[in-house]
Amino acid sequence: MQARSALFDLYGDHLRPRGGRAPVAALVKLLAPLGIAPPAVRTAVSRMVRQGWLDPLRLASGPGYSITPKAARRLDEAAARIYRTGRVSWDGRFDLLVLEAPTSRRERQRLSANLSFLGYGTLDECTWVATRPGEDVDLLLAEAGVRYERFTAAHAAGTPGAMGVVRRAWDLAEIGRAYERFVAEQRPLLSAVTVRSGDEEAYAARFRLVHAWRTFLFRDPQLPPALLPERWPGTAAASFFDRHAARLRPAADRYVEQCLDAGNRLARQKGR
Repeated sequence: MQARSALFDLYGDHLRPRGGRAPVAALVKLLAPLGIAPPAVRTAVSRMVRQGWLDPLRLASGPGYSITPKAARRLDEAAARIYRTGRVSWDGRFDLLVLEAPTSRRERQRLSANLSFLGYGTLDECTWVATRPGEDVDLLLAEAGVRYERFTAAHAAGTPGAMGVVRRAWDLAEIGRAYERFVAEQRPLLSAVTVRSGDEEAYAARFRLVHAWRTFLFRDPQLPPALLPERWPGTAAASFFDRHAARLRPAADRYVEQCLDAGNRLARQKGR
């Protein structure tokens, strides 16, 4: 697990509901159960500051970092998709992007990852399609300096034609297999965490569960049911995730509060 990716998970799943800020010492302590060393945490934090995701600030407990408005938007959108809080509907129209791809291979890869996160699939190198408009896509392309045209389109053949477009843009069979692997890999790890397990163990297991689930934000555009195959594996995987994420939430919350309170107690002791 990379430190930068883990920090996004930490801020999105635990710190965003707590004001989106934390002292460096708490960040280090909260990522330690995941096997991430303090130097890696500090390096990742510095990188996220340079990229505009975090802002440094001085807290009562010492130096810390808070999320920027840009990060708040991204984390809120990710949370809505991770916990499937929004109803997936479709009006029969696609959001279509025709763009001039960056010449740099690294920039193309970055753009591809960002568009995939927003729910777009590729028909060819320059043509991207989504079943719902990405709220931040215009800002994303403007910041990347990419010239593009954007259209709203409906398939003349109706739903059957739209399903053909979907199967060109996304490998649904592979996404389905990835969901099945997710459940198979997570089930034995989660079954080992019981009511007798400590809060730190439950926190770490839940963190890894959310981290693994979060990868589907870049794989699965969460298509409307009308465009999905029958017995879609993502449905069973979502139920599995929801059940275990909810089961481990109380213990994970206790561990997070313990780590944050430890920093505050230390600050109060120093202030005496």
